[in-house]
Amino acid sequence: MASRGRRGGAPAREGEQRREQQAEQQVPAPQGPVLPPPPPVDYGVFIQGLVQAMQMQANTQAALQAQLEAQDHGGPSIMERFKKMLPPSFKGERDPLLAESWMREIEKIFRAVMCADEDKVTLATYMLQERADVWWASLLRTRFEDGAIEIDWDEFVRLFRAKFVPEHIQDRKEQEFLSLTQGSMTVLEYEARFAELSKYAPHIVTDERMKAKKFVMVLKPSLRTRLVAFNDRTLDEALSATFRQEGEMEQYLE
Repeated sequence: MASRGRRGGAPAREGEQRREQQAEQQVPAPQGPVLPPPPPVDYGVFIQGLVQAMQMQANTQAALQAQLEAQDHGGPSIMERFKKMLPPSFKGERDPLLAESWMREIEKIFRAVMCADEDKVTLATYMLQERADVWWASLLRTRFEDGAIEIDWDEFVRLFRAKFVPEHIQDRKEQEFLSLTQGSMTVLEYEARFAELSKYAPHIVTDERMKAKKFVMVLKPSLRTRLVAFNDRTLDEALSATFRQEGEMEQYLE
């Protein structure tokens, strides 16, 4: 009898365990706060923003491309700007006044187009024709090895005048430079005359410091006394200082 009681107790315990396990499985798991559902996606707004972003990128790329092209080409070349000014030609006429007039006009255009010194000879000789062109071609071949030897603008002016302006004319211009004073001329008029005549005396104004010194020493006394202490190293520095002093004097007189 006792053995049957033990065998009957085992199934009862197993049934209780199964009921406990089922009860545990049925207990709901703890839950956190309930989040609201995400808002619906407005695909119209999304597409519009995407299109705007792509357009901005395209505009940026176009601007960069335009900038690169501008850097590559740099606008009109110095030759194009020079030719637009309708520079005169020179055929090698024997009248020295024509040679001097041509040189003045060419240098005036150089200032207008802000021509660099290294481009002046190329541009000026482009306008030589007939006898003058033959002279320059021969000089390039025999003296400058067809352009292999560089020539600066001051040297070209000296050679040009030696060929087309007689020596007695050059001597007269040199004397005019030696006796030049500002007198009643404005600073601008005096500077133009100084620049023109100084080319006939390269052995006198041998460098920029000598040019500046000569320029200041023959100014009218009221300006010269204000500038002698500046000790300008270049003609441009002396000219700038002179313009400033002239402006201050005019304001004072007003």
